[in-house]
Amino acid sequence: MQPLSILERIERSPVILAVKDTDRIDQLLDGDHDVIFLLAGNICTLPDTVKKIQASGKVAIIHIDLMDGFAPREIVVDSIKKDVGADGIISTRPKLLKRGKELGLFTILRLFLLDSMALNNVKYTLNQCEPDLVEVLPGIVTRYFREVARIANRPVIAGGLIKTSQDVFDALENGAIAISASTFSLGQINTLFQEKRKRESR
Repeated sequence: MQPLSILERIERSPVILAVKDTDRIDQLLDGDHDVIFLLAGNICTLPDTVKKIQASGKVAIIHIDLMDGFAPREIVVDSIKKDVGADGIISTRPKLLKRGKELGLFTILRLFLLDSMALNNVKYTLNQCEPDLVEVLPGIVTRYFREVARIANRPVIAGGLIKTSQDVFDALENGAIAISASTFSLGQINTLFQEKRKRESR
């Protein structure tokens, strides 16, 4: 049996843990999350953190814009691939995502949907980097998820300001395939989703 792709793992466990404090990474690895977004870290600690995540059977995706010690240059993406060994990257910068794609990394464009101009620029930004997924922030602007997914012609995940299980379900019901949240307890929703899918497949 073929291993699941990153996208399949995200769809299977739609609550992604967004880690802002890597000092707690050991205790966070026991959660019901298949995929972990690293929103903190630095050039010295990242390789070990990524190894821990992957050794626990989870996918490690780095928000490259938020890491200490990295400049916003394509060569940094090469280092993420070669020296850090991450499975993918998140960025607001198309040129970094384009390089990540060339290197075979899973790429996520983080998009701040702050006004109609940001919505109008979605297609232009996507054409520059062709990411695997789009993460829309804030994650509570649910009425626009389907529109962004249609314009982007790729799956959308929701991030930012997602605090409750109702926020999760609202995002998923309105077109997001997953959400990213730093609230650890929301990961229990993944277990519920997997149990539901098992029942439906019988």
